[in-house]
Amino acid sequence: MDNKHPHIPYHALSFPEAEMLQRATDFYEMMNKRRTVRSFSSKPVPKALLEKIILTASSAPSGAHKQPWSFCLITNPEIKAKIREAAEKEEYINYHGRMSDKWLEDLEPIGTDWNKDFLTEAPCLIVVFKKAYDLVDGKKEKNYYVNESVGLAAGFLLTAIHQAGLVSVTHTPSPMNFLQNVLNRPENERAFLLIPVGYPAEDVTVPDFERKGLDKVLVRYD
Repeated sequence: MDNKHPHIPYHALSFPEAEMLQRATDFYEMMNKRRTVRSFSSKPVPKALLEKIILTASSAPSGAHKQPWSFCLITNPEIKAKIREAAEKEEYINYHGRMSDKWLEDLEPIGTDWNKDFLTEAPCLIVVFKKAYDLVDGKKEKNYYVNESVGLAAGFLLTAIHQAGLVSVTHTPSPMNFLQNVLNRPENERAFLLIPVGYPAEDVTVPDFERKGLDKVLVRYD
């Protein structure tokens, strides 16, 4: 054993096979109820709850255990308003020239446009930043598989939000560099995802979509 980099015993969760299947089924059924929601209640979310959700996201695996992410939690109305103003400027351009006709056609069933009311309606925003590299004592240190690592953390984040009984929408205004400026983030961070989080509005609706079945997503090699 390398004394410089010690390992510790790991005790994995263990269940009888029937219980494993039941747990997997229960978890699937819970996650299959997750939907993207674009209309939020103004009801505040306890900060302790949001902090636990972010800690869960930060438990995701990462390349060389570099954990190349930052999670910015915004509840300040003035900052949310600045983010909305900047996002809508980019989205207006997207919907009036940047996006192809086919892209706009594919978005029609969702009913989105350049107006992003949820950026100020939602009680909080979580902005996920990826660290292209780390800054240690003013020097650059390489991070590995940054997009993959932060993508995994974002998945953990969305799962934790849903599991806690909250709703969210994954918002990716393009380009997103305005978030680095509005939030005054350091030079090594790049905005990866903007996620409004909260309770759903009382009259909220979602598109009547069906997810692909197992036969469409599973390829077997028995």
